[in-house]
Amino acid sequence: MLQNQLLVPTLREAPSDAEAASHQLLLRAGYIRQMAAGIYTFLPLGLKVLHKISAIIREELNAAGAQELLLPVLQPTELWEESGRYHEYGPELMRIHDRHGREFALGPTHEEIITALVRSEISSYRQLPLTLYQIQSKFRDERRPRFGLLRGREFMMKDAYSFSESREDLRVIYVQMFQAYERIMTRCGLNFRAVEADAGSIGGEGDTHEFIVLSEIGEDTIAACSSCGYAANLERAESAMPVADSLAADSLDALAEIRPIERFPTPGMRTIDELCSGLGLKPENIIKTLIYMADGEPLAVLLQGGHEVNEIKLGQLCKAAKLELADEETIRRLTGAPCGFVGPVGLKIPLIVDRHAAVMNEAVTGGGEQDVHFRHVKPGRDFNVELTGDIVNVLEGEGCPRCAEGRLEFHRGIEVGHVFELGTKYSAKLGAQFVNREGMQQDVMMGCYGIGISRLMAAIAEQHHDTGGIRWPLAIAPFQIHLLTISDKDEAQASAASSLYKQLRAAGLEVLLDNREERPGIKFKDADLIGIPVRIVIGKLAGEGQVELKFRAEEGSRLMDIEAALTAVREYCNPLK
Repeated sequence: MLQNQLLVPTLREAPSDAEAASHQLLLRAGYIRQMAAGIYTFLPLGLKVLHKISAIIREELNAAGAQELLLPVLQPTELWEESGRYHEYGPELMRIHDRHGREFALGPTHEEIITALVRSEISSYRQLPLTLYQIQSKFRDERRPRFGLLRGREFMMKDAYSFSESREDLRVIYVQMFQAYERIMTRCGLNFRAVEADAGSIGGEGDTHEFIVLSEIGEDTIAACSSCGYAANLERAESAMPVADSLAADSLDALAEIRPIERFPTPGMRTIDELCSGLGLKPENIIKTLIYMADGEPLAVLLQGGHEVNEIKLGQLCKAAKLELADEETIRRLTGAPCGFVGPVGLKIPLIVDRHAAVMNEAVTGGGEQDVHFRHVKPGRDFNVELTGDIVNVLEGEGCPRCAEGRLEFHRGIEVGHVFELGTKYSAKLGAQFVNREGMQQDVMMGCYGIGISRLMAAIAEQHHDTGGIRWPLAIAPFQIHLLTISDKDEAQASAASSLYKQLRAAGLEVLLDNREERPGIKFKDADLIGIPVRIVIGKLAGEGQVELKFRAEEGSRLMDIEAALTAVREYCNPLK
């Protein structure tokens, strides 16, 4: 491709509202342009990168036995009503009406549509297993689109769905897709982790994993073991089982059992920090009591002072669809105490106790009235432990739940893929059944597997850039080689450039020749910004048969004979040939 014929409008400065490096560089390098908040045009270079990523995904999914199709963007909302997700999905579901008043949704995902298709086309176990996928634009009305392609309202996605007879067959496909995702991420040159995750609005009845690209600007926090392979999203992460308070050992346990609860004044000490500084305590010495409304019913949640409630875990434990913290008026009405002084002793509403708090031998708690706390409070003795479980976010440095040696370390990351064992969540509600081997009707077992392709493009740019611009991995770069001439008016340079361009293209390589009438400095800056992996600069030594070869991922360059440069480039771009 000749650069003077290519639409690649580079910018010296990024727009002021572009925060993430990937957003800034993709704009500046002429890969994308914003049309509206969270909505982007992919210019020729950007579309080439999307096609490269899509080609890798297609290769790996086809190799895993999946078949490509294309589902409609417009989805009748009756299907969303059938599945029960119409109201659950909330305002992110973009809804429109046709001229007859019938409501449709712009597809954010396609579980309902694909299940309806299988419901009408699959009737026997002989047609299973089956895995179908598509690559298509998706739409979600994000409250706050940000970071360019990382959180948009229209985005490119690959979504795949598997259908099988049994949970065992589903598990086989799940593992195959998991391994295909690992290969896709590796081929795209990413530093990533596959982590245990919460199923969210997609739901499911089995395992679910997110594929997280490590990045400081990522909106996801993952907890990973320092010793073994355990890793999980913070929403799902667990720590090692807590051990009983040290006071529970031998004779000290007896002392704790007879030490009576004691009421004492704590004027103005509402918060954990105020209690710690005023009384010389540590957060782990305190049990805090939070009042929640769970599906409209009150409950008290007890946890150690240093922990935070994980509302996803809490909702699963108490089987509540909607959780919200009670307001101050409700708290005073239910407990008789103001915020900051509520405690479990004598409380007349159901209690849920985090497992760390449940094993404390004694603790400081709210006293149930203004400016009062209790000390020496023992769970199970001074208040009933009615329901206990893991309902908090893990803390960095806590023990790994899978091995004895490791400690949890926190990392930031960008979610680019998610795989789910759905089970019969959608097939049961939408009536996707088949006749099994015993001649009985049975719900199809389903799996769901998504990759955000445009988000993946941005994540790659986040991990592969420097101060000058993007450093695309070879497999997904828009071109493999960037040819630059210092002066197009120099006959030797023009002749060498033309010859190299033809030879490289004849070798099956993708070449961009910068033949613009621009100053060398502008060409070099644009080349760094665009980020093509290999650069060949044809300068004043072209008449002597020498060119400058530079790999974008490396700092230096080398002066080489043209034939030697051709050989080096062929070997770099086609290492197996």
